[in-house]
Amino acid sequence: MNLYNMALWGTKKGLDILSTGDWTHPLWRREIKQELVEDSEGIFRFKDDKNFNTRFILSVEISSIYSQNGNVHRIHNLVFSPSIEVSEKIAAELVKRGCNVSSDGRPIVGLSSTALMELIYAIDKNVLLVPCHAWTPWFALYGSNSGFDSIEECFGEYADKIYGVETGLSSDPYMNWQIKELENRSLISNSDAHSLPKMGREATVFVPKGESLDGVITYKDITDAIKQAPEGRLKIGYTIEFYPEEGKYHYTGHRNCNFVQDPKQTREDGNICPVCHRSLTVGVMHELKSWLKFLSFPMRSQN
Repeated sequence: MNLYNMALWGTKKGLDILSTGDWTHPLWRREIKQELVEDSEGIFRFKDDKNFNTRFILSVEISSIYSQNGNVHRIHNLVFSPSIEVSEKIAAELVKRGCNVSSDGRPIVGLSSTALMELIYAIDKNVLLVPCHAWTPWFALYGSNSGFDSIEECFGEYADKIYGVETGLSSDPYMNWQIKELENRSLISNSDAHSLPKMGREATVFVPKGESLDGVITYKDITDAIKQAPEGRLKIGYTIEFYPEEGKYHYTGHRNCNFVQDPKQTREDGNICPVCHRSLTVGVMHELKSWLKFLSFPMRSQN
């Protein structure tokens, strides 16, 4: 999963834009600076091979683990940056706040989601934050084990700057559209790839609003589409989806115990594993249905 192979495999798979990932890490950021060159504003290509069709956008996944109102929260957020210079400023500011950005490509910080938003917005308001895999039990905005009950509860005064969420492998757009606060926000899908073969298993497809763009896409085009900016040149056409049922967190269960149950079974039998007798990991479908019941939002008909 180096930049050369990502560009090579991305070109083979027909992926126009990949995330660089991990730009908070100084060694990976050095590779980005050495191997990529800006092709259009905020979009990069591999420097030494112009035959690669795949371009790169600067984004990183940041893990925030913190206490708020007596509860421990673990939230993963994607941060999109318009330039390497802005990325370096954000990384430097994280270090000033005591964050160890050298420990992992996805750094673990003690900053709340609100504090993270405050930090990046103070540096550049063109930075975009999108909550990752929003329903994952352990590390997500709506996660059953460590999440919140709303975007406003998580992001406070910056809630109106959350223009979209990432659905994750265990949920799809239709599931997310049941939630009222997501009805008018963008839903994006990303492959969450840890290996080259898995790149593109989920993707977001952007389409022109009007005239052709002549193949020139900028960072602002992408972020304007996610923001649903009226003046934007692109919009989200559709997403390419992993089957949610295939995601390991779709249903409640224990992987090591080879046990799984649907929401109806969980309501009837509880969430204690019959194999190891410990609490089960509550899955996305159960959490979604509980969330809808809690907020009294009706499920919308597929028709």
